[in-house]
Amino acid sequence: MVNPTSDIRILFIDDEPNNLISFKASFRYNYTIYLAGNTEEAAKLLDEDPSINIIFSDQRMAGQTGVEFFEEIREKHPDPIRILITGYTDVESVIDAINKGHIFRYIKKPWVDSDIHQAIDEAHKFYLTVSLLKKKNQALEKAYNELDRFAYSATHDMRGPILSVLGIIDLMKNSTIPPEASEMIGMIENAMLKLDGYIKSLHEHYSIRRGELHFTRIAVEELICDMSALYDPVASLRKTRFLKTQAGLPAFRSDLTSLKIILTNLLSNAFKYQRKTETEKMVILDINVSIQEVIIKVSDNGIGIAEESQDDIFNIFFRATHEEFGSGFGLYNVRDILNKLNGDIRVESKENEGSTFTVTIPC
Repeated sequence: MVNPTSDIRILFIDDEPNNLISFKASFRYNYTIYLAGNTEEAAKLLDEDPSINIIFSDQRMAGQTGVEFFEEIREKHPDPIRILITGYTDVESVIDAINKGHIFRYIKKPWVDSDIHQAIDEAHKFYLTVSLLKKKNQALEKAYNELDRFAYSATHDMRGPILSVLGIIDLMKNSTIPPEASEMIGMIENAMLKLDGYIKSLHEHYSIRRGELHFTRIAVEELICDMSALYDPVASLRKTRFLKTQAGLPAFRSDLTSLKIILTNLLSNAFKYQRKTETEKMVILDINVSIQEVIIKVSDNGIGIAEESQDDIFNIFFRATHEEFGSGFGLYNVRDILNKLNGDIRVESKENEGSTFTVTIPC
């Protein structure tokens, strides 16, 4: 029994028995050689031994060509390096064959042993590089997922103590305390609310990353009613008119949680970034539903966004203004969700005139 000098495992496919015998005789001392007289035998060998590193296949065989076989096994057996042996003299045909089968390289017939050795050496180096990269990516993905889970859990757990502090502050505000202490308590409350808002945004970000989409029937009236319940009190407090789409629109299918996150982020910004000097503050929520898509527009007559900042507002941590507190996550989260929904978002804005965000989501 021959013991090869390396652990490289090679599958050689050819429908001519003499070529099979010749290949094994030439290379069996260096490598572990598997032989197949047709692509059916080759597929069976690949299923039985997933440790095969390199596949050589003749191009012209009865039944299935080498390129057709390589193209067929790409999904099921992506790891082995594919090398084509061909008598083609037409360079364009060879290039087309390589592109279709994602072939590492080709060797012309009749082959020379030194060419085969060189091809195996190059292919094995490439195989090891790809395998190492794959393992590193798997380890990185595992670490990333663990970090993701930790961040999701940590942001959830951190809100408990913050809400407790805010509860204590409420009790203190209702107590008899000196004016100086009252002012300091207000400063503490403001800082805690900002911290809570940041953690909520961070938790929302990781919720989006972890979450799966659940498509259900969504009634526009119910969606608008939910937004009214959330933002009518805000509108009253900020002395802002809140106009909404009229009833009567058809229902559509989408992920309700994703839609609510999109709407709350856009509406919160619309109410938050109003001009203090504007006497007729206004926020408009407009929803239109067609057979193909849902179009949501959130408009305001607030401070607007500088033209040079409009390309950056969907980047994480970016803030177009420092007039109000923001985490830099909101619009980034909106775009992240829309990518999952195959949707799109556009902004039209002028400084000191207001902004309109237009969201398009396929039904």
